[in-house]
Amino acid sequence: MSDAEEALAYINDMARTRGYVLPYHKLMANADIDVLKAANNLVAAAYTDNRKLDKATKELIFITSLTVLRASPGHIAGHIRVALDLGVSAQEILEAIEITLPEAGVVAFQHGFEVWAEVVGAEGIEPTVQIHDGSK
Repeated sequence: MSDAEEALAYINDMARTRGYVLPYHKLMANADIDVLKAANNLVAAAYTDNRKLDKATKELIFITSLTVLRASPGHIAGHIRVALDLGVSAQEILEAIEITLPEAGVVAFQHGFEVWAEVVGAEGIEPTVQIHDGSK
């Protein structure tokens, strides 16, 4: 098997196992597959392997921790989509993101909330009274 074939097979296996592949996974597959494999083994032990916590619970934990870390919107959105596919409700995901408020603050919460709102198609309510929108 060529290096390119090995990299593609590995990325495909990651996609099947995780339900997603991040941009850095794709790049690392070509740049340094040995380190990608080592990192993926750690993730498997802590996250993707079947252990005591079910997959939905792990996704909620991931969404919360990624929100606190202000991870890229795409990274958070990927885990939100996986959670939704596992049957976690949009409201349950929002509650997980809301947990970030007391410990990480409003800025971290808003980061995750904006990603959640985009993924689930949440709609806001516009006030009917005139407000100053902050622009000049």
